[in-house]
Amino acid sequence: MLPVFLSIPHGGTETPKELHDRICITPQDLFDDGDAFTADVYDLSGEVAGVVKAEIARAFVDLNRAPEDRPPQNPDGVVKTATCLDRPIYKPGREPDEALTALLIERYHGPYHARLEAAGADPRIRLALDCHSMLPTAPPIAPDAGRRRPLFCLSNGNGRTAPTQLLEALAAAFAAAFEVPREEIGLNDPFKGGYITQRHGGGRLPWIQVEMNRSLYLAGPWFDRDTRQIHPGRLKNLRDRFRDALQRVRP
Repeated sequence: MLPVFLSIPHGGTETPKELHDRICITPQDLFDDGDAFTADVYDLSGEVAGVVKAEIARAFVDLNRAPEDRPPQNPDGVVKTATCLDRPIYKPGREPDEALTALLIERYHGPYHARLEAAGADPRIRLALDCHSMLPTAPPIAPDAGRRRPLFCLSNGNGRTAPTQLLEALAAAFAAAFEVPREEIGLNDPFKGGYITQRHGGGRLPWIQVEMNRSLYLAGPWFDRDTRQIHPGRLKNLRDRFRDALQRVRP
């Protein structure tokens, strides 16, 4: 068993029961806002020391945001008012108020992070990865708006959440396992790591954020956008390559 812990925070698709009568988000916008199929790609349960993954959708509670990061200061915060592509989530006037926001954080955000904290105390675990997908071109809300993105981005907060030597070793492993040029793996560019790696990294357990470009699977010939169906063989291929990458690194 690999001494690795995997967090998959944005692959959920469920709507919290507390919000069923409030939302207006379309199924397509919900799909586009999340990291679709990331559980299929990254979940190596039974082969690694631990896996935790979200069931609810990122559009409703973003587990990679700080609890105090909220609208109206940040519409893309922990409990959002709009998606990353600026699509409305709630019916007019039905956005969560302060009390409901606090309840959502207590019920969904807190327990997820408690499981991540427990991983830090497990002596079997020597590396933790926070696993995501990213749009091929950055959306307007992103710091790198309009830029083409690499096939992968690995982040350690410029050395704050994991040793740089380990980050570079993981980059080399990804290049070999996925058979892509090393220059297609960005290090801390365009992302430096989000709330999860920043909160839980920097101690005994190194944390690295992993971003996979959606062009590797949410594109032809594997994916039909009209039906939002994907060829399962492509997901298995990516999962096999991800496993191979982890086996090449000895944290």
